[in-house]
Amino acid sequence: MSDQGHARTDHDLAPGEEEQHSVGTRILGYVVGLALALLLTATSFFIAGTDLVWQPSIPVALIVLAIAQMGVHLVFFLHITTGPDNTNNVLALAFGLLVVFLVVGGTVWIMAHLNANMPPMDQIMRMQ
Repeated sequence: MSDQGHARTDHDLAPGEEEQHSVGTRILGYVVGLALALLLTATSFFIAGTDLVWQPSIPVALIVLAIAQMGVHLVFFLHITTGPDNTNNVLALAFGLLVVFLVVGGTVWIMAHLNANMPPMDQIMRMQ
C-alpha cells in the first residue's frame, strides 16, 4: 500500500517509466529487428542488380524498401511506438524530419534558381 491508500499496479507507470522486460525478450526484439534489416538490405541489393524486376519499377521498389527499413529501425532499435508515453519521441522525430526536409528542399530550391538565373559559363568567362 502506498501513502494514498491504494496499491501500485503494473499499469500505474509514470511517463518515461518503462515496463521491465527480461533480457531475453529485449535481445529477441533486437535479433528480429536485425534479421528484418538484413533481409530488407539484401532485397534492395538483389532488386538493384537483377533483370528479374521490370526496370522502370526499380527506383520505386528501392524507395519502398528504404521506407520499410526506416520503419524497422524506428520500431525495433529506437523503440518509437504510438503509445501515449512516446508522444515526446514522436514529436521530436517529426520536428527533426521537418528541419531536414526544409534544409534539403531549400538547398535544392536555391540551387535550381541559381542554375536558371546564372548566365552560361562562356559569358561568365568573358566578364573577367
